[in-house]
Amino acid sequence: MFAAMPTPVNDPSHGFCRDCLTLQRGSGLRCSACGSPRLARHPELYSLRIAHIDCDAFYAAVEKRDNPELKDKPVIIGGGKRGVVSTACYIARIHGVRSAMPMFKALEACPEAVVIKPDMEKYVRVGREVRAMMQALTPLVEPLSIDEAFLDLSGTERLHGRPPALVLARFTQAVEKEIGITVSAGLSYCKFLAKVASDFRKPRGFSIIGQAEALGFLAEQPVTMIWGVGKAFAATLEQDGIRMISQLQRMERGELMRRYGTMGDRLYRLSRGQDERRVVPDHDAKSVSAETTFDTDLASAADLVPVLRALSEKVSARLKKAGIAGRTVVLKLKTSDFKIRTRNRQLADPTRLADRIFQTGLQLLEKETDGTRYRLLGIGVSDLSDADRADPPDLVDVQARKRALAEGAIDALRDKFGKKAVETGYTFGKGRNAHPPEDVER
Repeated sequence: MFAAMPTPVNDPSHGFCRDCLTLQRGSGLRCSACGSPRLARHPELYSLRIAHIDCDAFYAAVEKRDNPELKDKPVIIGGGKRGVVSTACYIARIHGVRSAMPMFKALEACPEAVVIKPDMEKYVRVGREVRAMMQALTPLVEPLSIDEAFLDLSGTERLHGRPPALVLARFTQAVEKEIGITVSAGLSYCKFLAKVASDFRKPRGFSIIGQAEALGFLAEQPVTMIWGVGKAFAATLEQDGIRMISQLQRMERGELMRRYGTMGDRLYRLSRGQDERRVVPDHDAKSVSAETTFDTDLASAADLVPVLRALSEKVSARLKKAGIAGRTVVLKLKTSDFKIRTRNRQLADPTRLADRIFQTGLQLLEKETDGTRYRLLGIGVSDLSDADRADPPDLVDVQARKRALAEGAIDALRDKFGKKAVETGYTFGKGRNAHPPEDVER
């Protein structure tokens, strides 16, 4: 609970110091109490309620926290030379290193970088610590990933005795002091612009986009700022002569929908700063998957099938542990030239069985083993539901029941003696030309 404080007023010349939280009056460039230049001022500073928190270069920040010798060095988190960059610290980013960049290109850009393999258990643990601090502010926390979330701070003034902006600034201080990493915060009246704001002035950013300025601010931005406008769709808009959001603002909703379907409606609304989505806590996972990047490109079924089996078992174990099942099996492949292929098949009933996931994935994979060389293979399920209706008896495939019983027996042995206690003929001694599978939950 914060101590009582004078009620701030919305005035362009008023604000507070982000370091000592002292209220400021006038237009001075430094804090009247501590001299810090990190001042927060905005005409709508004390009336905005929707925040987006994003940890700064999260994986790299955790590693630097745990090893002070890395503080002033460029750090890349990622796999071996055949992998990709998961995260790069800001020093490495100055050299041109970016997330999802192939590792060999990252090392060409920054050969002096320290490369560290991801420690997901540690990152999840730290992410949960940050999440717990968010939930101490408000129950309305909507996680987007391990290191970012939306917060609705509407009730914090009554609870904490300070307006949302001050509560948010205090939170960023607490994370840095108690956990040892930094975060950037965006504050606005809607989720879209809160997330946009959090990307400004990283690291340790604290940015605000108010309702009165939204149209003018957005008009000056490229269309790629809008959610869902990736490289492919941006190229489509470019062909139509649309590069800036200001152009979308001059177009009618009907025209945009005729050209781009439902995406046209999104373009119309977000280009005008219209986003009525609420902050929804505890978002359910949309899919569960596992994937791995190979040390050398693979093309033959003999090499790919054992990996597919191992990944299927990984996904199955995750589903069983969570008590959920998926109805659509999704196969993911990345070619040697980094093109992604996804293939999916909907099942008659949801499944959580490794055998069923594998057999379906195998049918999809058979059509792709045409000599193409792959650097990545993944398998997963979507259309998730509770496991109550999963895997009913199959009247067509009479062996399916026997395989399900055998899988249950294998699960029991692994639970008792460990994951390596039983291996199938597909995986025993095979599929070693890959990094450990990475669980992905979206």
